[in-house]
This record gives sequence, C-alpha cells and structure tokens, in this order.
Amino acid sequence: MAAVLACGDGACLSHRSAGALFGICEERNGVVEVSVRRAGNVHREGIKVRRRPSLPSQEVGTLGRIPVTSPVQTMIDLVSVQGPRDLLRSINEADKLEVILACDLRVELDAYSGQPGVKVLLRLLDRDTFVLSREELERLFLPLAREVGLPLPLTEEMVNGFEVDFFWPELKLVVETDGLRYHRTATQQAADRQRDHAHFLAGLTALRFTHGQVKDDATHVEALLRRVAAA
Repeated sequence: MAAVLACGDGACLSHRSAGALFGICEERNGVVEVSVRRAGNVHREGIKVRRRPSLPSQEVGTLGRIPVTSPVQTMIDLVSVQGPRDLLRSINEADKLEVILACDLRVELDAYSGQPGVKVLLRLLDRDTFVLSREELERLFLPLAREVGLPLPLTEEMVNGFEVDFFWPELKLVVETDGLRYHRTATQQAADRQRDHAHFLAGLTALRFTHGQVKDDATHVEALLRRVAAA
C-alpha cells in the first residue's frame, strides 16, 4: 500500500507485484512494481513505476484495500517480465487459487486482442499445448477416476524403475499424462515407449492421456477408464 500511495492518484500494483499480491508469483527482490494511470514522470526509490495513462479504469480493482490490476491484465503484464516457464507456473497458480481459471482466462483474452502479450498467452493456453501443473492435473484427473468406480491411486510412485503419475497396484494399472509441449521430439517419444514397454513386460496395463484430454475431453478419458475398470 505504501508504494501505491507514494505514487499518487491513479497508481496501482502491477506486473510481478500484482502477481505476488494475488499469490501467483514472486515479487522481484527489493522492487515494487507500480503502474500509474496518468501522464508525467514519477520517480520513487525502490519502486519500478510505469506510466500508463491508457490503462482503463475497469482494469484496476482492489485486494485488501490495495489498488491492483485485474487478474486478466496482470497475466497480460506478466508476459513482459516472465519467461515461458514462470508464466506457465503463474497461470497454473492463478487457476489453482481461483484468481482466474485458465479456461476463463482463455475466453477473456478475446476482449484484449491487440495488446502486447495476448498472443503469447493464447499460445500457452492452447488446448493442445497448455501444461497443467501436477497438482492441478491431479485435481482434474482423480474425479474422473472416481466417477468410473476406480479406487484412489498412488501418485508419483516408482514403478519398474520409472516415476509414474497414477498407479493402481491392485488393478495392475498405470496412467501417464503427457503435456505435448514436452513429448514431441523423437527422443522423448522413444523414452515414453520404453516406459510403456517396461510396464507391459511386467504385466501392467499402461494408459497415456494428454493434458488436453484430461482438461477438455473428460468423456473420452472416462470411457477408457470405465473399460479398464470393467475388465
């Protein structure tokens, strides 16, 4: 709050400082990032001030009485200060904490077309490449397994020398979930096949789903799990 007040009227937390307030990323050490919705230069020690007179008033709200950019605007702003890995982490944290769900962010971005950073976010949120965090993936996948009558699986278990995502030892079932971003190259695909072959030789059934299927095609995932459960 002190940093915002020091910058005067029209000031709000933005970028990493806004993200830190929402709990979706870490603030840059020793630097508070503030956007000011007015013309004129503002200089304050220890504060990174961005002059943004065109920032719409509707993109500024409050959290704990502190003026801060909206969740969507914050995600757009983070594109300019975070690399892809950190940005994905922020998207996942925003989804997990319900600051803004990834699916809602994807829809909301249509209204921000043309803003710098929007295209980058759209690419990251594409259903074929968006990588869910392990925690978020587990939160989405486990209800699908319960829906078809499967018991609670072991997670991140070592099986046949490989760490697997979900394992039902009593059913001899392994389920792996792939983010296509990290499973495209021939080397990566060969490694995946080696894992599957090791499970097959050990008498296990190994199913492999993409993150996009778990997130957007629950019917397909449930159908396959239901057939395995029946067998």
